[in-house]
Amino acid sequence: MTQHAPSTEPELTGVRNFRDVGGLPTVDGRRVRQGVLYRSGHLAHATAEDAAFLAGLGLHTVFDFRNAADQRLEGADVELPGVRNVNLPLSDPADGAEFWQMVRDGDIEQLRTLLDEGRAANRMITSYRSIITQRTGEHSRVLHAMAEDSVPALMHCAAGKDRAGLSIAVTLLAVGVERDAIEADYLESNAKHRRYKVRRSGTSADTYSPEVMELLSPLFDARAEYLHAAFETVEETWGSTDRYLEEGLKLSAADRERLRERLLD
Repeated sequence: MTQHAPSTEPELTGVRNFRDVGGLPTVDGRRVRQGVLYRSGHLAHATAEDAAFLAGLGLHTVFDFRNAADQRLEGADVELPGVRNVNLPLSDPADGAEFWQMVRDGDIEQLRTLLDEGRAANRMITSYRSIITQRTGEHSRVLHAMAEDSVPALMHCAAGKDRAGLSIAVTLLAVGVERDAIEADYLESNAKHRRYKVRRSGTSADTYSPEVMELLSPLFDARAEYLHAAFETVEETWGSTDRYLEEGLKLSAADRERLRERLLD
């Protein structure tokens, strides 16, 4: 029987949007090392086979950016033997609770009022901007942990798109990955097999109608304009990426060099 090398990006059954971030190029000609930094959606629905694959990656730490409401909805991550799980919520459970209930339960008229005419995309942009400015402590903690010992690492939120996507982007900025490469990795979350499954209650014809799905799409897409808004917020708030890393995230030159040693070839 032919032996195949294990893939680092399998079609996991119960974990969406999993991938190794390895291979991305830095501005000085290096690359992110394979097998040290992964990203995904939540691990709560991982099958036994999924868990066995994840356990075989040699992970040191799983960073879970979900809040308590997410965890109530989806469940706790599966336990991986010998792997530390660090929960650092990047959004408040109370923030938007009514909004997300309306997304799940609202009728077509309510969704039009809530999401039409650019309102859904604007909400996402506002969220990205606020995570950059208000969650510097959490991002600092993640980067310092990885500089010290917490790799290989897996970062995830619910869909692995927004909170995890931003945390991966910030990590890649810290080690000097090219902006275009960061954006390309971020947009990979739009692949059909990666996308978070929209869950709506109700049995009417409108529940998953084309118009409803179009209204919801800005919430479930990875859009370059969202990531650009985050990068713009860094520049507007701190003046440069270097000052953001140094003053916002409290990363010294030595911290960044240790990160580069751990994450780059």
